[in-house]
Amino acid sequence: MTQTVRWLTDEEQHAWRNFVRMQEKLGARLGRSLQSDSNLSSADFAVLVHLTDVPEGRLRYQDLSRALEWEKSRMSHHIARMVSRGMVAREECPEDGRGAFVVITDAGRAAIEAAAPRHVETVRALFLDHITPEELRTLARISERVVAHLEDGRS
Repeated sequence: MTQTVRWLTDEEQHAWRNFVRMQEKLGARLGRSLQSDSNLSSADFAVLVHLTDVPEGRLRYQDLSRALEWEKSRMSHHIARMVSRGMVAREECPEDGRGAFVVITDAGRAAIEAAAPRHVETVRALFLDHITPEELRTLARISERVVAHLEDGRS
């Protein structure tokens, strides 16, 4: 099977590499900031954000894993660490003996409520303060389109 590779043009390669570099640098800086300011890892914060986004503060393991794009083993190990720190609890699913829920605890809620204001300020300082409102709207449209493509199963 021979397939022609559609190599990136110089302009595409420049844009792609800078996009990846920006994500890496932002992720690393945000992660260090979260850790030093609130003793939460980026992964902890992501789990807590997803749990606080739902009214009951609970999600099935598989739904949370899918939302975070994590493999089953990473999910199990990370949630076990968060359970041991009192941030979340694991609850069995009565309708499905093999399923379980991840539930935010009062300690987890307090941790994210304490971390969020500083995290938002860091996001502003590292990213939002350096782009225009029009660039932000363009970024939102691009991100929505790419995410929709990734979520519809075509890729």
